[in-house]
Amino acid sequence: MNDLKLRGRTALVTGASRNIGRAIALAFAAEGADLVLNTRANAEELEAVAAECRKAGVRVVTVLADVADATACEAMVRRGLAELGAIDVLVCNAAIRPHKAVTDTPVDEWDRVLAVDLSSAFYLARAVVPAMKEHRRGSIIAIGGQSSVTSRANTAAVTAAKTGLLGLVRALAAELGPFGIRANMVMPGFIDTERRYAEWYPEFHKSPPGSPDELAKIPLRRLGRPEDIADACVFLATDASAYVTGDSIRVMGGRVIG
Repeated sequence: MNDLKLRGRTALVTGASRNIGRAIALAFAAEGADLVLNTRANAEELEAVAAECRKAGVRVVTVLADVADATACEAMVRRGLAELGAIDVLVCNAAIRPHKAVTDTPVDEWDRVLAVDLSSAFYLARAVVPAMKEHRRGSIIAIGGQSSVTSRANTAAVTAAKTGLLGLVRALAAELGPFGIRANMVMPGFIDTERRYAEWYPEFHKSPPGSPDELAKIPLRRLGRPEDIADACVFLATDASAYVTGDSIRVMGGRVIG
């Protein structure tokens, strides 16, 4: 049990009830991390993930909170610190991804995307950094996306938010490095996940990510798995990446090279 890479550390993972967030939570639990797991509304799904994590013998706190709300983010961090004693790793995974032409994007939707996909990372980092400074260690991991590398048509809000998220990561790395706190981004490509909101991905009706035409664009010729993203997060959360900060890992199967 002593070789568990995250034994003695606590991680906060947002958007943890399914897909990539669930995979990250399970991977961290398997490596011995205690967990604060968050989702906005689906308590039943989140508790199911928590139960799976507890089978690894770790402590788990579940929190329903809208990460677009700064006050809710601060309260979630306070609860994690009070119940588990520390937050050593922050994974900003929660996101929404509506795909619309810029002229069809309502102002309130633009604001909501930026709040969930970008501002939430600022709120959470702002809340966890004081305790990380006290412990002189910490790893902040943002989940980005292909849009922050190449952009895509009809994703103005998402691309702006994810590009801004990369800028935030770099700024945090520069500011917090002297305190032993690192900040990095994991950039998923097309991942084989459940997509509940079909209206967010109208282009997938004609050419879904797993179609032969789309797979032909990926050198590894397969979709990514949530576990592929989780493995990258484990690397960034542990001392194996102790000299990595302000950087990004593209987990895209080679789809974007260069």
